[in-house]
Amino acid sequence: MIRPASVADAPALAAIYNDYVVETTISFEETPVSATGMGERIASTLAAGLPWLVVEQEGHVLGYAYASPWRSRSAYRFSVESSVYLAKEAAGQGLGTLLYQALLAALRELGMHVVIGGIALPNPASVALHEKMGFRQVACFEEVGFKHDSWRDVGYWQLRLS
Repeated sequence: MIRPASVADAPALAAIYNDYVVETTISFEETPVSATGMGERIASTLAAGLPWLVVEQEGHVLGYAYASPWRSRSAYRFSVESSVYLAKEAAGQGLGTLLYQALLAALRELGMHVVIGGIALPNPASVALHEKMGFRQVACFEEVGFKHDSWRDVGYWQLRLS
């Protein structure tokens, strides 16, 4: 089941996200996010009128997807950046696709024009998901992040919604 997130989901979402923060270079954050901090992020996204969705099975949250403003200047108001995170045990079940489909539908309803996905590389699973959803790579910034004692590239994929 996919549903809108609420601040009450913050502990579960922080637990999912913090696995990426601590164990991988997928997120460039280096310090785990508290449940309170995650709740503030959810509230801020929803207050901006943008979607934050969760996928759950049998009452257990297995992943989430949300959109955030691409840039702060007014001319960018129809462009957003998307993010999708799944719990380890949810990988490979098609839940990322379902979340992305729901997120993109919500963004179309809001009149968004472009969705941008930033991917810390290498990340073949995320690249495959984005390309499956119709995104195409438009940029790669080399060695812009440093985590776990190595430099990381970031690729950007873009999808026009309208």
